[in-house]
Amino acid sequence: MNKISKIAIIGLGQVGNYLYRELNLKQKDIQIKTGKKIQIIAISAKNKNKKRKFKINKKIFYKDPIKIIKEFKPDILFEVIGQSDGISKKVVETALKNKVHVITPNKALISKHGDYLGKLAEENNVNLEFEASVAGGIPILRTIKEGLSTNKISKVYGILNGTTNYILSEMRNSKDSFSNVLKKAQKLGYAEPINPKFDLNGLDAFAKVRILSSLAFNIKISNHKCLMEGIEKIELKDIEIANLLNLRIKLLGISEIIQNQLFETVHPCLVSKNSYIGNVSGVMNAVILQGKPVGESILQGEGAGPGPTSSSLLSDLYSILKGNIKKPFGISSSKRKSIKCYNVDNYSNSLYLRFEVKDKPGVLSRISNRLAKYNISVKRLIQTPDKKAKKATIVIITHKTTELNSKNCLLKFKRDKDILKYPTLIRIYN
Repeated sequence: MNKISKIAIIGLGQVGNYLYRELNLKQKDIQIKTGKKIQIIAISAKNKNKKRKFKINKKIFYKDPIKIIKEFKPDILFEVIGQSDGISKKVVETALKNKVHVITPNKALISKHGDYLGKLAEENNVNLEFEASVAGGIPILRTIKEGLSTNKISKVYGILNGTTNYILSEMRNSKDSFSNVLKKAQKLGYAEPINPKFDLNGLDAFAKVRILSSLAFNIKISNHKCLMEGIEKIELKDIEIANLLNLRIKLLGISEIIQNQLFETVHPCLVSKNSYIGNVSGVMNAVILQGKPVGESILQGEGAGPGPTSSSLLSDLYSILKGNIKKPFGISSSKRKSIKCYNVDNYSNSLYLRFEVKDKPGVLSRISNRLAKYNISVKRLIQTPDKKAKKATIVIITHKTTELNSKNCLLKFKRDKDILKYPTLIRIYN
């Protein structure tokens, strides 16, 4: 690499625009720490004249990002568009084939095409860096690839989405509804203003789980169908009942090896108020790793927003400028194997079940009998009648049962006219 490293930025949304400013502000600092000067030679985005928080140099703006790669030949390219396919994939693929180092925060792209793009980077002896794709400013991927490289990791789990963690925390603190708190999150920039579904339905966290699995267990990125649920069905009522039970609701991403098989999931969990994870609030992310001989390691920090994301993007830049050519997933593509998927039907947890029912004799005994039929035993029961409306809320905490038992059992309640809505199920995390 030349003494002056030529840089291109493709994508000038919130993160790309913030990164552009950071690179311009920190040129001296980068030179002191890496011994290399940098120069932004080209930028590209959909709209040259869009109003942005930080001014851009329109003289180096080019509409066609592929032309930037082929004609200007940057040393390092930042892809900050964010699509799983389309122009994002084309830009990264073209850059790697043209021996350009690539840095991206694009978890959708890496979780879908990471194996192919990683192999492409290895074949062309360039870096594909994606630290910012998981947990924003927390250096979790580098910790797994380097700091814990001699450990055998058996489990990685945690809060991987700052938007959902903010919503659940704010509902608890303000006693406000899901829809109102979502609007608040959108105003604050924590949730997408137009379509926040990828945060809310668990897809964002699940893409991160897949990246973590591949690094932690030295395997290819899995494409198994897995258990994925978001927080859209969580009501303020559930948060308040959880509080009475000394529990809190968190959306957790979990990846572990069970009987030499891979288990990955994202779903809301009830965790103890006294647990570490139960006290991670707001937009914070937290990742917990279990390995040998290190034991348990915890990393916590802000997981969303242009500041934390740019911090990770710059750490990748420093690594490349220092001349470190690394395998994108820590080890060679040829040594990363596929792994069988653990049967989700065997996944077992204690459950929180909330039933909204007509307040009439025999309903509770029917629920209890049906649970017993599917080997689901009751550990605790809370019944709250609403005499005026002739309704009642029944909350049941169960002993451990399998996913298969709970799924088959709850389907039966669909036909019961005395049960007013499909039961709410939240797994209790052990």
